[in-house]
Amino acid sequence: MNQVLITAGRILLGPSSTHIDDGAVLVSGATIVAAGARNDVLAHTEPGCRVMDFPGATVLPGLIDCHVHLAFDAGPDPVTTLTDSDDATLLLGMAGRAQQLLDAGITTARDLGDRGGLSVRLRDAISDGAMAGPRILAATAPLTPPKGHCWFLGGEVEGENEIRQKVRRNAEEGADVIKVMATGGGLTRGGPSIWQLQFTTEELAVVVEEAHRLGLPVAAHAHGVQGIAASITAGVDTIEHCSWMTEDGTPELREDLIAQLIAKQIHVCPANHPNWQAFADRVGPEKAAALFAPTRRMAESGVQLVAGTDAGIPRAYFGGLISSLEFFEHLGVPRHRIIDMATTSAASALRLGDQTGRLATGYRADILIVDGDPLTGLDALRAVRLVLAGGRFHVPHSAVAAWAQRPASAEEADCCA
Repeated sequence: MNQVLITAGRILLGPSSTHIDDGAVLVSGATIVAAGARNDVLAHTEPGCRVMDFPGATVLPGLIDCHVHLAFDAGPDPVTTLTDSDDATLLLGMAGRAQQLLDAGITTARDLGDRGGLSVRLRDAISDGAMAGPRILAATAPLTPPKGHCWFLGGEVEGENEIRQKVRRNAEEGADVIKVMATGGGLTRGGPSIWQLQFTTEELAVVVEEAHRLGLPVAAHAHGVQGIAASITAGVDTIEHCSWMTEDGTPELREDLIAQLIAKQIHVCPANHPNWQAFADRVGPEKAAALFAPTRRMAESGVQLVAGTDAGIPRAYFGGLISSLEFFEHLGVPRHRIIDMATTSAASALRLGDQTGRLATGYRADILIVDGDPLTGLDALRAVRLVLAGGRFHVPHSAVAAWAQRPASAEEADCCA
């Protein structure tokens, strides 16, 4: 058995408010054997155990981005780039973007819409060890009405029979989650506005019924208030964006719907753009405050928020999760809760709460090591030293030079013999 003992100045076990100074994590293969105080974990080591010591660093669970689109390139016109690319070219670009996620300490990413099931092929290649990347949860083509939001991804459906057939086809292609476009969106030229409802409540309920029958969760893209209400009634598992938009372009938060989100334990992924600060500067502080207010209210009310970036849409770069997390700090959310939104809470939202999102015995070895303490400054999460994704070691490109030049630890050798 090849064990690796990782020691550090502090360990965030998850939830992040549970932290230990002078802690350790013991890994064997793809699994965490033990995590906690250094001396306690040492008791579980075996002869030949390798030690990696990071005295000034923090070890925490690998980060989770709950909303990405690997098929989009984050350029100024990702839709045209996608439609002009054949599958081989598109898949190659997706692999590179998955690498960017891993470089940023993201060990799990939920891909919420691609073309031709390419995210499933990429997911399986990463899982088989053919390439580096985070664990991917794939939605394949999102369900949308004819010429509805993101129709070009191949998920157009009309009526109950087509809805059920498409959910089944996605499942047969290997989907981990079913994505449905409950409202319009800004990415689709000539499509419905973001506030407009695309499916009836009854149709959304059919999506949920068929997906749940197949054991799959449902993620609903819903900007508009009507779409949010319909998604809640239909019983979706997560709501994406949830920006409370109305026809006049202003948000209209409804406390009754917030109460339902909490009561039904529906997770919300605002999927806020990593470049949110530039947007706020452009529209001005007053308008930005009004648009950000619903998310602040959801956070204050106890809605289960999780982290996502919508990576792939224009200028939403891959690996920008920390910038998106800083948005919540701007809203006044405590740092420990923000870290949980990208670890323990995110894992729970993705039905992975018993596998990842925390450092505990038996959990998948999804581990992030960063310089500094993210509980005193989220910027520390950008200083990635080392990533383990399912026990596979990955040194980000930005850290290679520093890693090669670092002084060797006296303990960094075979030990525990």
